[in-house]
Amino acid sequence: MTDTGSRTGGGAGTGTVPSVPDIARRHTADPLFRLVAFALESAHGRPPATVWSAPHAFHLAARNTVAAAGWPVAAAAAPRDDGLVRLSSLAHPAQSCEFPLTGPSSSHPEWAARSYALLRTMARAGYGRGGADLHIHSTLTPATGLSSTEPLECAVALAIAELHTTRAGTRPPRGRLASLARSASPEGDAALREAVLFGRPGRALVLEGGRRRRIDFDPPAQGARLMLLVTRGEGLGADDVRRAQECARRTGALAAWRPGRGPGRSMLVLLPQDRLTPIRTAVAQEFRTAGLPVPRFLNIAVAGPARRED
Repeated sequence: MTDTGSRTGGGAGTGTVPSVPDIARRHTADPLFRLVAFALESAHGRPPATVWSAPHAFHLAARNTVAAAGWPVAAAAAPRDDGLVRLSSLAHPAQSCEFPLTGPSSSHPEWAARSYALLRTMARAGYGRGGADLHIHSTLTPATGLSSTEPLECAVALAIAELHTTRAGTRPPRGRLASLARSASPEGDAALREAVLFGRPGRALVLEGGRRRRIDFDPPAQGARLMLLVTRGEGLGADDVRRAQECARRTGALAAWRPGRGPGRSMLVLLPQDRLTPIRTAVAQEFRTAGLPVPRFLNIAVAGPARRED
C-alpha cells in the first residue's frame, strides 16, 4: 500500500550476530522486552540479537478502518546457520518446537502454524534462511477478542528481517513483510497487519483501493475513553455481548462495536469520560442481576506501530 498521510550466541548451528546489550537485565528496558529476552535465554540457552514488539489492532465501526492498540506482543530472536527454527512461547511452555525452513514441512503444534508458514515463506524469499531461535509472547489472551496472530506475525517478520539486515545489510520494507505474511496466511486479516505495521498514536488508518489514509482517532482528546469490554461466560457469548452492548448504550455509551471480523466474547465501547463509573457500574449490575459473571473492562490506547528495542 502507499501512504498519503554484548554477547554472542554460541554452540553448533548458531549464528554469530551480537546480541542486544543484555536486555533481559537492563532495568531501563520495557518489562515486556526483558521478559521475552529472558525467556529466549531460558528456552534456548542464548541471548537475543533483536527484540521487537507489535501492537494488537482492531477494526473501528466504520468499514475498512483500523487502529493499533496499546497492548503489545513481543518476539525475541537469535540467528542460526543450520536452516532450523526453534520456536517457543510463554503461552505454550510445554510445546516448544523445532522445524526446518526448507524441504518437506515437519509436524508442529497448532499454535505455531502461522509463524511456521510465515518463516518458510520468508526463507523462500531470501530472508532468514539460516534459521533462528525465537520466543514469542502476547499480553492478551484469545478470550479478549483482539487477534494476537497478526501482531505476532509482524513481530516475527520484523525480528527475522532484522537478523537478515545485520548479516546481509539489506532491510526489507514493512510493506514487503506485510505482503509475505499475506502470502503465507491469506486467511489472516490484512487490514489488522496494516495497523500493526503503520499505525500512529491517536490516528486510525482508512484502507481504500490499495492505499492507506490516516484520520484522527484520539478519544481522550475528545473527552472520551475507549475500552474493551470482555464477557466471561461459556461459548461465543453472543447473548452476553448483546446484553452488555444494550446496557452500555442505554446508560450513555457513545458507540459500541465488535473489534474483529468474526463473533467473539468482546466489544469495544466508547465512553464519555464523565460517565465511566456509572456505565461500568450499570453493566456490572445488569450481569449480577442475571446471575452472570461480570465483564472485564480493559483500557485501550490508540498506539503506534511495531518497534524494536534498541
